[in-house]
Amino acid sequence: MVTTNVIESVKNKIRAVENFPKEGIIFRDITTALKEPETLVEMIDYLCDQFKDVKIDYIAGIESRGFIFGMPMAYKLGAGFVPVRKPNKLPAETISQEYSLEYGTDKIEIHVDAIPEGANVLIVDDLLATGGTAEAACKLIKKTGGNLVGIAFLIELEGLKGREKFDKDLKVVSMLKY
Repeated sequence: MVTTNVIESVKNKIRAVENFPKEGIIFRDITTALKEPETLVEMIDYLCDQFKDVKIDYIAGIESRGFIFGMPMAYKLGAGFVPVRKPNKLPAETISQEYSLEYGTDKIEIHVDAIPEGANVLIVDDLLATGGTAEAACKLIKKTGGNLVGIAFLIELEGLKGREKFDKDLKVVSMLKY
């Protein structure tokens, strides 16, 4: 069980970089927390503990920081790992999902055979901001016939209301809220 002290300790290891990537933005830099073995364990343990009673067959990690958390979570939860990538990064046949950005669109892809129909899938990423990328990942999982059981984030920027993009019955977890 993770205590409030552990959450505050991890939060204190996240560096705030003002005006990055542009004026007025406060970037939450997780690299300062990732480099400390104890903090990395605390982050992984917290996210895994939130889903310890859920049957998970696959962790779908969103490029690229979702890979950082998704792989050790898959190991710890006894699940497979599936990468959700930017376009043209996967070598075999893919399916894709577009999503809106502030100025245009982007898309993510998954191998067409990555998730067997009915398999339980947990999506993992480092940050929930507007929710566009994670919402697209949810749609990809549904296209494969997978059963989406939840989404896990290290950080949630609550003011951007990304959580509102997800079904109210879906378990959405974030360790740190700003």
